Amino acid sequence: MSSYIARRGPAVLSNLGRWAYNLSGFNQYGLHRDDCLYENEDVKEAVRRLPRKLYDERNYRIMRALHLSMTKAILPKEQWTKYEEDVKYLEPYLNEVVKEREEREDWDKIH
Repeated sequence: MSSYIARRGPAVLSNLGRWAYNLSGFNQYGLHRDDCLYENEDVKEAVRRLPRKLYDERNYRIMRALHLSMTKAILPKEQWTKYEEDVKYLEPYLNEVVKEREEREDWDKIH
């Protein structure tokens, strides 16, 4: 799994995308887009497959965000996650999990 390269930033840069990203608010807590995904079975498996360093970084960001939320505070603006720098670290693992699940479903239909 160490051969994966996380995609930096959005696929398409736009003012509307930047506006929506900043409006969502998760960047004010230092979270990445992949930190906020709904945790269905595919996402849980992708998180389980993360390398230890990425897993620990993700947990740190989530714990910090929970602490900030409980204290009704946000990070200083210079520490917010920037639209262009948001790392889609979970995307390659999630794509692999979805592909494997779809292959399993196709196999079960045939056999």
